[in-house]
Amino acid sequence: MRALVISGGGSKGAFAGGVAQYLIEEKKHDYDLFIGTSTGSLLVSHLALKNVDKIKTIYTNVDQKAIFNRRPFYIKKKKGVETISINHFNVLLNLLRGSNTFGESYNLKKLIRKTLSESEFEKLKASNRDVVVTVSNLSLNQVEYKSIKDFTYDEFCEWIWISCNYTPFMTLVKKNGCEYADGGLGSMVPIEEAIKRGATTIDAVILKTEVTSFNRMPSLNAFSLLTNMFAFMLDRIERQNVRIGKFVATNQNVIINFYYTPTVLTTNSLVFDKQKMTKWWQSGFDFAKYKNQETSPLGLEVETPTPTPNQE
Repeated sequence: MRALVISGGGSKGAFAGGVAQYLIEEKKHDYDLFIGTSTGSLLVSHLALKNVDKIKTIYTNVDQKAIFNRRPFYIKKKKGVETISINHFNVLLNLLRGSNTFGESYNLKKLIRKTLSESEFEKLKASNRDVVVTVSNLSLNQVEYKSIKDFTYDEFCEWIWISCNYTPFMTLVKKNGCEYADGGLGSMVPIEEAIKRGATTIDAVILKTEVTSFNRMPSLNAFSLLTNMFAFMLDRIERQNVRIGKFVATNQNVIINFYYTPTVLTTNSLVFDKQKMTKWWQSGFDFAKYKNQETSPLGLEVETPTPTPNQE
């Protein structure tokens, strides 16, 4: 059984899309299982349907308005680096309306329903492929995995949306008596879950560099400090997920092919820039092609040095 696992990473999901396009269209990998976290959850349904051009168009045209109906921050450029600062009016308005988050992301929910039709959902549900998204149940303090096989169209679209809700900047969802948020808060790279579901070969796309060798920009305000703190915590979770995944894979003779980003794409994945995301999609495709060409005559992968990360 072959599985495609895509980590969380916000706007960097465009890179994962490019990698997946190469693996599906050029390598002709036929996946039985697709598991995504956060931005990975947005990709997996379309990739399972092999609607690569469709999801590419979505990812290379999305902007802040497509995600947020109430965006809690402004985007500013300082010395060529994008930073965020608090949108006091929107945050105050949100809090006065009784919300427990700084911003709201109902536009993303509409986008998910608009881009994944009910007929596509039924076609995928009836197929032999399984599509799974990762969510964090804050009330029960646990990670949950939601399979397309177990839900209706409306329910599954909502689980995809919940998987992407990077709280406290996006909507915190109350469902079945529990509070749910971004799956990345508990499992950024769900390799272990793929193995539990029977995967014997896994292609894992991880939206960060394999070796971290950069310093983040100093925190300029409370919001940038908060995003830096969350980025730090998610990075630790991601590394732990990979270590556990490798350990379980070794003990169960599972093959894992890792696809890390060769360079630092961005230090703020909440910023959705059409031009950059178009470039990242192509970079993912080219990198996957390069990586798959680095094989020995016997078909064994040759380890190549990871390029030094450079901040764009």
